[in-house]
Amino acid sequence: MKKKVVLISTGGTIASGVNPETGLLTSGMLTGEELAKQCELPTYIELNVETLFHLPSNEMTFDHLIQLKEKIEKVFENQEVAGVVVTHGTDTLEETAYFLDLTIGDARPVVVTGAQRSPATIGTDAFSNLRQAIILAASDEAKNLGTVVLFNEKILPARYVKKNHASNVDGFNAPGFGHLGYVDEEEVILYGKAVKKETYELKSELPYVEIIKCSLGSDGRLIKYAVETGAKGIVLEAFGRGQVHPAVAEQVQYAIEKGVIVVVTTSTAEGNVKVVYDTPGTAYDLQKKGAILGRDYDSKKARMKLAVMLAAGVGDLEKKFK
Repeated sequence: MKKKVVLISTGGTIASGVNPETGLLTSGMLTGEELAKQCELPTYIELNVETLFHLPSNEMTFDHLIQLKEKIEKVFENQEVAGVVVTHGTDTLEETAYFLDLTIGDARPVVVTGAQRSPATIGTDAFSNLRQAIILAASDEAKNLGTVVLFNEKILPARYVKKNHASNVDGFNAPGFGHLGYVDEEEVILYGKAVKKETYELKSELPYVEIIKCSLGSDGRLIKYAVETGAKGIVLEAFGRGQVHPAVAEQVQYAIEKGVIVVVTTSTAEGNVKVVYDTPGTAYDLQKKGAILGRDYDSKKARMKLAVMLAAGVGDLEKKFK
């Protein structure tokens, strides 16, 4: 019996082509059907293709994420479907993958993939990534993994995946955690999975949550601006263990007094935000002011999780970041 996989195409470099007027790439020129024809899939896989968007992923919004989530849920109403593959531009791929991981509760796999090089470029990774993503989605090994990213043979967890290179075909990794396994031609080799899986049911639209990055001399004025323009949450990307300039800490207190949730993350690639120092602007100070310490979440993932939890009406947000 054939394994049925549904490919949902959203655009991105993997679906791009050369615009003859500019000589540059235009994202989303190719349909999912056109891509799939080049993959030479194993005979045991039956692939159905649905094109949802023709977008470069820098244009993705929360509204697009909701449409994609609903499309996947609709596909999974068919119990014959073994898994879903989503092709996506690499700029925001890691955020979309984590959103789907947080909101899709089905045990069947959702595999997100893309390409660093256009199908029209010499040495493209488009067809190898797509082929391996489809093989992974059809595999029984991929059940209960949640949403994962397949890139350059590696199976990467949505929670920790990061785009770590702007152009190299080995563009995605999970710093400090590594990959869960890999796809070697037609063989799926899995040697790890997430310890826990969180899934939330959205009860309202995703709210405005902003990331504010700190650097030497930052004074926090952007925090006040975010509050005044309607932010329901702010993710503060701090130094090291969660330190900021004391002036930033004052603005954090202002935001919390206005009812805005503030989550503190670290700008480092690895490690936890943690109470270590007791001086103004430290994680200790920010926590006393009411901020949530975001442990090892990077700012993009913390933003996505906070937005999802607020839309789901989740209480005790601090506990959910532990």
